[in-house]
Formats: sequence, structure tokens, C-alpha cells
Amino acid sequence: MGWRATSILIYIILIIVYRKLSATGSLAARQAHKARAAGSVGQPAHWSLHCQAIRHIGTAIAPYDARAYRICHACTQIMKKLSTSFATATLALAGALALNACGDKSPTAQPGGAAGSGAKPAAATPAVPVSTVAAVKRPLTLSLFATGSVVPVSAVEVRPQLSGVISRVHVREGQTVRAGELLFTLDTRSDEANVAKLRAQIAKDQVLLADAQRQLARSRELLAQNFISQGAVDSSQAAVDSQLANLQADQASLAAAQVPLSYGQIRAASAGRIGLVPVFAGSAVQANVTPLATITRLDPIDVAFSLPQSALPDLLALLQGGKAQVEARLPEQTQALTGQLQFVDSVVDAASGTVKVKARFENRESRLWPGAFVKVALQTRELKDAIVIPLPAVIQSARGPVVYVAQDGKAVQKPIQLLAAQGDDAAVSGLSEGDRVVVDGRQNLRPDVPIAERKPAGDKAGGKNGKPEGQPAAGAQGGQAVQGEKAAP
Repeated sequence: MGWRATSILIYIILIIVYRKLSATGSLAARQAHKARAAGSVGQPAHWSLHCQAIRHIGTAIAPYDARAYRICHACTQIMKKLSTSFATATLALAGALALNACGDKSPTAQPGGAAGSGAKPAAATPAVPVSTVAAVKRPLTLSLFATGSVVPVSAVEVRPQLSGVISRVHVREGQTVRAGELLFTLDTRSDEANVAKLRAQIAKDQVLLADAQRQLARSRELLAQNFISQGAVDSSQAAVDSQLANLQADQASLAAAQVPLSYGQIRAASAGRIGLVPVFAGSAVQANVTPLATITRLDPIDVAFSLPQSALPDLLALLQGGKAQVEARLPEQTQALTGQLQFVDSVVDAASGTVKVKARFENRESRLWPGAFVKVALQTRELKDAIVIPLPAVIQSARGPVVYVAQDGKAVQKPIQLLAAQGDDAAVSGLSEGDRVVVDGRQNLRPDVPIAERKPAGDKAGGKNGKPEGQPAAGAQGGQAVQGEKAAP
């Protein structure tokens, strides 16, 4: 008999008993009134009838629910202490409480506490529908992710070293140039004239020096014949030395004059691509002030990004190994470029707790452009033979990470240790290969609750998406702290 039918039956019994007792209650009430008038002491007769009614109700429902029986018994004891005005109300309350107790779905027992032979079995707890994924043993590659910016290996800003007027522009904007290629020519006519003047002075100095050397030679011949004194020879020698010094001074002046003349031809200091050229032939420029162009080296090219300081041990190990591969992908492109880890900064930024890193890429097709933002992935290490489950299956509880495992049609809560997380995959300990962990529906679970398991189409941890079909990908980044659901108490 179901619980609803039991409740209805008890209610009918309550009505029948109450009506039968009410028929005799009037006579008993009159007799009680006479007894009180005569000064008799004791309980009114209809109280006893009400108590008897409740006892009958309790006896009738005892086979169905022990708690209802106890309620009726308690009401009998209470009625003996209540006034006459509460008798009927207590009877109604006893019936209501008995009905409410019989409506409970928990297991029943006989008044003595032992299970009665007529007790009805409790209704089975409905199974919670869940989706499960089997834990697999496989290698798990760990990577660090960041957003970086493309920076050139070198970017040289071209400025004139000589004030003057541009006489000719030899390049155009966007042109690729080689190192040493002529870019601009300045008007250097005044410098050329100064150089020519110094060259003429040097020629004069050379003539005077030659004459002084001849005079010195004749003086020495005459000294050998004792026609002149030694003093005359010394004077000739001094004249030669003076002319030689003049010649050397003018030669130095010529070299100094040729330096600004060379500044009149502005050449590329390195190979690269010419940027914006804001000057034209006839433009006046000021030495070391006016920008003429920028030469940017595009191949190879660097990508700069920042990683948390916790990644320093892995970064330094990769840098020493020299085989650290870095992938860079533009937001609008699916194909990634592969480069090498090039540089790890010597200091950690105290404000952000990050360290600056650079990777170098070949850029023959000019896919990476300075200033562009890219998504960077740096492979740090690989866990071999790791037990891998979907990261959404991990629940963060007060006792640490746990998962629900499907066993014998029930959800069993198991504590685990989260070794690493990568995208939608998690490497854990505490599980065995093949354990089926609950991924979808875990928010409705409690330990040992029956479950109705439905296996997703992609039944493999860390498969194409690392999650059951229909589940959104987790937004956690590799190397980041895992935020899970709180476990049920």
C-alpha cells in the first residue's frame, strides 16, 4: 500500500472513530455536569472519550508508521492535562500530525523501535543523470601561454650628422636596403672647397719642405770644406724641421675637413626596410636632430612577452638546453610560427611579479610585423604515462581536490592530487586508468548517490577537446592555478 493510500485510510478511520465517540459524548457530558454539580472530583467524561479516540487512532496506524503512533500517544498524555476547551483541538491536531507523519517517505518501524512486519519499504532515491569520461594514461605536454608583441631585432633611426640642405634622396619608402647603401646626399659644396684649399696648402708645404732639404744638403757640403760654420748648418736643419711640421699640420687639417664632407653622404648602418621618409630634396636638416628615416630589420624578428616568476626554473633549464621551441600565432591566423627561446631577463618585475622573455623567429615571408600582438605558447616539459582526466571533473573542496567516480551505479567521491593542468586536461594521482569520472551533473551529486550514467560521444579524457560532448571548454591557462567547483559537504 502506498503512502498516499495509507494517509487516506488513517484519515477515514479518524473520522469514523470521532463520530462514534461523539454520539455517546453528549450523554457522558451531561453525566459529568451532574458530577461536578455534586462536587465530584475527576476528569470530564468526554476527555476520556477523546483520549480513547486518539488511542484507537494510534492503534490503527501503528502498523503503518511508528512515529504516528508515538504522536497519538503523546497527545493522549497532553490531553489529560489540558482544559476542556482544548479537547477537540487536541484531537484534530493528533489526526493532522498522524497524517503528516504517515506522509513521510522514510522507513517505518513498530512502536518498540523494531521493524514491523507490516512496514512499507522506503521509496528508492531517483538516480541522478551524469556524463562520465574514462581516465586514460598518456603523455601530457605542458606549455606556458602568454600574449606577446613583435619587436624588431634592430631599428635604426637615421639622422644627419651635418647641418645643411638635402640635395638628393636615393631611396623610397618601404624599400629594403643593404648595409652601406647610399640613402641621402647633402649639399657639401662649402666643405668640398675647404678640402680643396687644404690640399693646395699641403702641396705648398711639400715644395717648401723640399727647398729646405736642398739648402740643408748644400750647407753640409760647405761645412765639410770649412767654408761655413756649424751654426749655419743647424739653421738649415731647423728650417727643414719647421716645413715638415707645417706639412703634417696641414695634412691633419685636410683629414678633419674630409670628415664632415663624408657626412654629406648618408648610408645605411644596417640592412632592413625603410620606413616613412619625411624629407625631400631641398629640405633643410639640422645635425643630430632631424629624423630622415628608420631602418627596421624584419628577418629574423623577435617576440617579447612576460611570464610569471614561478616559471623561471623551467625557463632557465630550457635556455641552457638551447632547444626550447616557442610558437607564435597571430589572432587572425591559424598556422603558428615556430621559433627559439632567445633571452630571459636578469630581473623580475617587482610590480607585476613577471620576468621578460624574448624568442626569435625566421620571418622571410614577413608574416610577423613589429608592434603586432601574438599569442605565444612555450613548451616546458612533458609528463610521461600520466593519468589524464578532463579538468572540469576536478572539484576544489576544503580537503583539497576531489572527483566523483562512477562505481556500481553510485557516485563515489575520491580525493586526488592535481599534478598539472594543461588546457582542458589535468594530470592527477589517486586514480587508475579506466576510472570513470563524472564531468557533467556533478553539481547535483552527494557521496554514494545513485547515478544514471550516460557516456558522451567523445569518451576519452584529453581527446579532441578533453571534455564530454556538449561541455564548454574550460578557460584556464596552462601553468595557472585551477579554479574548480566546491565539493558538496
